[in-house]
Amino acid sequence: MAMGLFRVCLVVVTAIVNHPLLFPRENATIPENEEEIIRKMQEHQEKLRLEQLRLEEEVSRLEAEKEALRQVEEEEQQQLEAHTAWDLWTTLCMVLFLIIEVLRQNHQEGTFPECLGGDEDELSGLGGTVLQGLPLPNRATLDHFYEHCIRSTTGDATRTQEFVEGFVDDLLEALRSTYNGKTDMELEDFIGVGSMYENWQVERPLRCHLFIPFIPPEPYSFHPEFWCSSLSTPLERQGYGQIKVTLADGNPLGCVCGKAKLEEDMLCLLYGKNRGAWPSSAGCSEMEGLLCSRESSYLDVMQVMKWFQMALTRAWHRIAHKYEFDLAFGELDTPGSLKIKFRSGKSMPFILTPVIQCNDSDLYFILQLPKEPCGGGPASSAHWLLSFAVYERQFLRMTGKALPEGACHLSCLQIASFLLSKQTRLTGPSGLSDYHLKTALLHLLLSRQASDWKASKLDVRLQDLFCFLERSLLEKKLYHFFMGNHKVPETLGLPEVVRRAEPLNLFRPFVLQRTLYRNTVDSFYEMLKNAPALISEYSLHVPSVRASPPPKAVVS
Repeated sequence: MAMGLFRVCLVVVTAIVNHPLLFPRENATIPENEEEIIRKMQEHQEKLRLEQLRLEEEVSRLEAEKEALRQVEEEEQQQLEAHTAWDLWTTLCMVLFLIIEVLRQNHQEGTFPECLGGDEDELSGLGGTVLQGLPLPNRATLDHFYEHCIRSTTGDATRTQEFVEGFVDDLLEALRSTYNGKTDMELEDFIGVGSMYENWQVERPLRCHLFIPFIPPEPYSFHPEFWCSSLSTPLERQGYGQIKVTLADGNPLGCVCGKAKLEEDMLCLLYGKNRGAWPSSAGCSEMEGLLCSRESSYLDVMQVMKWFQMALTRAWHRIAHKYEFDLAFGELDTPGSLKIKFRSGKSMPFILTPVIQCNDSDLYFILQLPKEPCGGGPASSAHWLLSFAVYERQFLRMTGKALPEGACHLSCLQIASFLLSKQTRLTGPSGLSDYHLKTALLHLLLSRQASDWKASKLDVRLQDLFCFLERSLLEKKLYHFFMGNHKVPETLGLPEVVRRAEPLNLFRPFVLQRTLYRNTVDSFYEMLKNAPALISEYSLHVPSVRASPPPKAVVS
C-alpha cells in the first residue's frame, strides 16, 4: 500500500517536474521561432524592397512627367513666338502685295512701257537696250519707201472699194427681192470695216470687208448676252457672247413656216434643214430644226453660216446673167469669204460677214468658226465673237481730226503691217497679227500728244510701236483697247457694260502655248532684223506696173 502510494507520488512529482509550463524547454522551441521570424523578416524585407522599387519608379515617373511638361511648355512658347513672327510676316507680305497691286493697276491705267514714257532724246539714247539693239531704217529711207511703195496704191484701193460695194448692193437687192416678211431674215445695208475703210491696208490682194446686219421678222427678236454678265465665264470665252432667240411677247419659240406658203427653194427663217425635214405646223417642236444650238434657244454659228451661204448662192443665181465673171466661195476658215473670178484669170476677194447688232450700239456679234479651247473640251458653236470694228474706225477718224496735217500714225501702221506680211511669207504665220499692231497703235494714240505724230517723226513713232510690241511680248500682256479701258473718250459712245468689263489680254494664248510664244518672239526679232534690207530692196525696185483697176460690170 505504501509502496503503491510512493509510486503514485513519484509519478505525480515526475509529471510536475516535466510539465512544460513549469520548466519550458528553451533549447527545443528556439529553433522553430527563429526560422519563422527569419522567414517573416525576409518577407518584410522583400516587401520593403518592392515598395522601395515602386517608390523609385514613381519618383522617376514624376520626374519624367515634370521634364515632359517643361519641354511642352518650351515648345509651346517657341510655337507662340514663331506664330507671332509668322503673323507679322504674313501681314507685311499682304500689305506689300496690296501696294504692288495698286501700283500695277495705276501703271496699267496711267502709263505704258518705259520706252514709251520718255522723251524722244531719251528714247533715241537707249541704243541697244531696246529691240535687242536692232537698228531701224532712218527717216529718209522710210519716207522714200512710204511714198513709192505704199501711198501710190491708194487709188487702187478706192477703185476696188467702189467696185465691190456696187456689186454687193446688187447682190443684196436680189436677196431682198425674194424676201418673205413672215419667214425670212431681213438683211440691212452693209457696213464697211477693216483696214481698207481705215485707210491703212497694204497687203495684196486688196480685200474689202463688209458687215451685213440681219434681224428676224416679227414676232421674233434677238437678245444678245455678254460674257461679263456671268461670273462663271471661262477665260477663253471672254470677248464672246450668246444670242438668245425669243418672241416679242415672251411666249415660247415656235415654228411659223406652216403659217405661210413658202416657195420650193425658200428657207424658213428658223430652219437650217432641207424642206423635207421641216415639221408640219401641227407637230412643230419648239427647238427642232431651229438655227439655234441643239435643245437650246441660242443662235448657232454653224446654222447661221449655212443659211447665209444658201441665201448668197440663191441671190447670185438670180443676177449671174448680168455679169461677165463668176462668184465663188473663198477661204473655208473665213465665214463669208467670197472671190470674184474674171475671165482674164484675175480674182478679187472680199468678205461678207453676217452680224447681229448689240442693242442700239455700234457693237456687233460676228460669225467665227468654233475652235477647240486651250484647256480642252468641246468647242461651242453658240458663242459669237464681239467685234469693235466700227468703234475702231470711229476712233481713228476722230483722233485723225485732232492730229497735225499729214500725221504719221497710219504710216507707222502700214509700214509695220508690210513688214509683218513679208515676214509671214518668209517664215510662216506666227502669233502676231495685224490686229495686234493696230491695238498697239490705238494705245499709243491715246497716250501721246497730238504734236508727237507729225510727219517728220515717222521714224521715232515707228520705233515706239515696235518697242511697245516688244514689251508686250516679253510680258505676254497686250490688253484690248476698248474692254475695261476707262481712258477711252466717252464721246465715242461705248456701252457702259464694256467699259466696266475686266481688261482682256490678247496675248493670253502665249501663257498657255509656249511653242507658239517662242516662235512669235523669234519671228518678231527676225522681222526687225530683216526690216532695213527689205525696205531698201523694195525702195530700189519699185514695180513699174500697177494693178489695173477692176473691170466695170457689164450689164447685158
